[in-house]
Amino acid sequence: MKLNKIFKWGMVALILVSVAILIWGSSVGFESNGGKATDVLLTWAYIMVGLAVASWVVVGLIVSAANDPKSLIKIGGVLVGAAVICAVVYFLSAGAPAVGMAVQPEASTLKLTDTLLNLTYLFGAGAICAIVVGEIRMALNNRK
Repeated sequence: MKLNKIFKWGMVALILVSVAILIWGSSVGFESNGGKATDVLLTWAYIMVGLAVASWVVVGLIVSAANDPKSLIKIGGVLVGAAVICAVVYFLSAGAPAVGMAVQPEASTLKLTDTLLNLTYLFGAGAICAIVVGEIRMALNNRK
């Protein structure tokens, strides 16, 4: 029960910090100060995504180790598979110049942006395929 309270108050704290950063960014203007407010918002978004992924991995490891120690091998396989997919997509991404920008970002930034877009497309298509296949399987199982 104590762990639930920690998670609840942790989420409240993260939401409050997010709202405070959003209000600060809106009040100073996202275009003023060389886009500093936008940089802060993007950095906070990266921190939130990192916390979510780290929480997923750590909680998954703890729960799996407590329930079935052999499932740690499955989690390791999933993490290695995700790393391999990300690496393959990174090496296949073109890093094309940004359209409509007078000053182009660095080549590494363009490559990373293309990688994230391609990963979004890949996982979005995978999610759609999983939904369609799941519905077809459910329809076939219910028919019997």
